[in-house]
Amino acid sequence: MDNIAGTKSSLTWAVHITVVLLVALWVFPTVGLLVSSFRTGDQISTSGWWRAAFPTEQTMQFRTAGADEAIEEDGVWTLTGNVFDGSGTDPLTISAWGTSSRTPNAYEAGEMVEDDGESWTVLENGDYTYTSTEEPSRRGERFFGSALVAPEFTFGNYQRMLFDPSNVQGMSQAFFNTLTVSIPATIIPIVVAAFAAYALAWMEFPGRALLIAAVVGFLVVPLQLALIPLLRLHNAIGIGKGYMGVWLAHTAFGLPLAIYILRNYMVGLPRDIIENARVDGATDFQIFMRIILPLSFPALAAFAIFQFLWTWNDLLVALVFLIDSSGKTTVMTRQIIELLGTRGGDWEILATAAFVSMAVPLAVFFLMQKYLVRGLLAGSVK
Repeated sequence: MDNIAGTKSSLTWAVHITVVLLVALWVFPTVGLLVSSFRTGDQISTSGWWRAAFPTEQTMQFRTAGADEAIEEDGVWTLTGNVFDGSGTDPLTISAWGTSSRTPNAYEAGEMVEDDGESWTVLENGDYTYTSTEEPSRRGERFFGSALVAPEFTFGNYQRMLFDPSNVQGMSQAFFNTLTVSIPATIIPIVVAAFAAYALAWMEFPGRALLIAAVVGFLVVPLQLALIPLLRLHNAIGIGKGYMGVWLAHTAFGLPLAIYILRNYMVGLPRDIIENARVDGATDFQIFMRIILPLSFPALAAFAIFQFLWTWNDLLVALVFLIDSSGKTTVMTRQIIELLGTRGGDWEILATAAFVSMAVPLAVFFLMQKYLVRGLLAGSVK
């Protein structure tokens, strides 16, 4: 009885668990990247993004006042003060401290430590007392402490990355370069594929079946196989180092899938509409523009999503066909790789750059997702 249509499967719980796990695997990294893009580098390096809303304990280096402020009495030099005074750092709570970077939490706040003629006392609010039988250094004595730092969120990462003129690794130029590549590389194959799909779906001519078989065959051709021959062709005709070359490359690599999706959708459209239009005297071009295109919008939108996401996130084609030593045409994927090489320690900048590169594809997907399933299911049911 479990196989009767309309009955509820006993494995529904497994489907729900699987869906929840898949959603979690996709959402958690995205949320983590978003939260990290608003945190400082110290916070990112000391705690995970899930603790962003809670105080974190960070190991910090402090320094006492210099020898100029030391007081000598009976051969003993004394330094007193507060490590946060005049440092530009908001007062923190020191929970533990130490005289070595290897053991920054060796002593509790308020504990007095004597060793080799020196005496240390560090309080929670940053007050310190240091005594020594030898004159302190002119720069002061160094010690380390674990301070409880309040959560901090800032828009400075985005301002620094996108709008700071002094930031030579800014991504604003790369952002607009990526738009310049992605938008034409999405529109051109859609226009070409729409005409080709209509011809393969509704026009009778010799060799149509072979062309359809060739389109299906091109779907499984590895992109890497055609990179070098296509680059040589582009260089021979003079378009191998600019936007035109990368547009045509993305068009060539995207056409098979576009034609396949659109042709399957157009074949499923009611034949009576096409035949009635022809009886009324409409030409193939009029039928295509006034009937086929409006009815094929879900399939067009579905391919547009795939093509835009592919071109936006592409690195290989951009590296091969968009050669520019000056950096004026560098796309975001390549710019992020350069950030990894030059600023590998600036985690906040890397997180911000990665999320900016994700923001536009996410917006496109959520705005057009209702057309995605309709386009992919084209022709599956009658």
